[in-house]
Amino acid sequence: MEKKNGGKIQLSPPQLLVVVFLFSIVIGTFFLKLPFSTKEPISWIDALFTATSAMTVTGLVTVDPGTVFTPFGQLVIAFLIQIGGLGIMSFAVLIIMVLGKKIGIKERILIQHQLNQTSIGGVIRLVKYLFIFSFLIEFVAMLILSIKWVPQFGWEKGLFYSFFHAISAYNNAGFALWKDNLMQFVGDPVVILVISFLFILGGIGFPVLVDIWTKKTFKKLSLHTKIMIIGTLIVNVAATVFILLIEFHNPKTLEPLTWGEKILAAYFQAVSPRTAGFNSIDIGAMEDSSLFFISLLMFIGAGSASTGGGIKLSTAIVIIFSVLAFLKGRTEINLLKRSIGASTVIRALAVTMSSIVFIIAAVLILNITERQPFLHILFEVVSAFGTTGLSAGITGSLTFIGKIIIIFMMFLGKVGSLTLLFILSSKEQQKIRYPSEDVLTG
Repeated sequence: MEKKNGGKIQLSPPQLLVVVFLFSIVIGTFFLKLPFSTKEPISWIDALFTATSAMTVTGLVTVDPGTVFTPFGQLVIAFLIQIGGLGIMSFAVLIIMVLGKKIGIKERILIQHQLNQTSIGGVIRLVKYLFIFSFLIEFVAMLILSIKWVPQFGWEKGLFYSFFHAISAYNNAGFALWKDNLMQFVGDPVVILVISFLFILGGIGFPVLVDIWTKKTFKKLSLHTKIMIIGTLIVNVAATVFILLIEFHNPKTLEPLTWGEKILAAYFQAVSPRTAGFNSIDIGAMEDSSLFFISLLMFIGAGSASTGGGIKLSTAIVIIFSVLAFLKGRTEINLLKRSIGASTVIRALAVTMSSIVFIIAAVLILNITERQPFLHILFEVVSAFGTTGLSAGITGSLTFIGKIIIIFMMFLGKVGSLTLLFILSSKEQQKIRYPSEDVLTG
């Protein structure tokens, strides 16, 4: 930050986005603390935790949103989820367009940083597509869910539940208005498939959806879109098979279910960790191997410029192919008949390593402050970082310090570890070049 004449402080686009994001969380906290937002009083830390979880589209909760909050409080949560998922600057641009005002270069740069684009070209068109796709998909999903839930819960409750869960699912938030999340619908194909379809679409990334819509054929798609489509299919199928095999004979998860319900539950719990956070089986009762595997999925996360978190699937794929290229003795990284630049590899490594450092630090602190199993603490931290929202059942029993750490990890997972480090550090222009020399590694 630089002080300009007149005492004003000029913020860089990433800094401004973080400040606006934090301000929105504070406003959301105050709204959730209002007497008519809750059925029973909640503490400031629980209001802050819920607001942060909603704005970061995570889904971790210290109080049950279905029983503690009134319909008004639940609407506040839904609104925070929507602006957190689609981006607060996207809504600002929408308002500017509705008012008929010109969108300046500053707004375009902010959108570029928010949506993680490489240039400001086409960002306004991307925002337009973002809202068209998002609102249309959420509306259609709400209609389908209402057909299921209106006869079951009545018009008012059924429509509100459909509205709330359509927003929560598409934005990968994982908030549900039942204490058991979606466990009561474990064998319901309509609910499970609609909800999973929503968070898969939301998690694949807006640029991918726009690319598919405009290019039509797979051959014309960008490399990033192809990576996300192929990678998502492979990861989802492999994860479904893994969870089905591991949990098949677990009496607390899949064993009591029919064959069809087993496959549906395994599929849902395999695709949900990619930052969605819904669960149709008891997460805390799953095998340790399943919890660790799900932690890996949450760490990887969804797609870039999506409603999800994590290091991003494309980042993980770049690192994997970098290792494969090294093992094969190649100096160039090739993927789908395209080469990956060194700067992309370095950024992928920086994102991954910085994320691991933050996660390790959070796990170490929580192991000191919380009386919980190590794996459950690791699971909780990775879930917060991946803005997933799945929990092994320890969120409600976190200490004050534990809640602060998880709040920070949710915020970190949303803004990105590199973004936060860039904000805290100052860039330096390298004016001197030194001779190179090999260093022994491995």
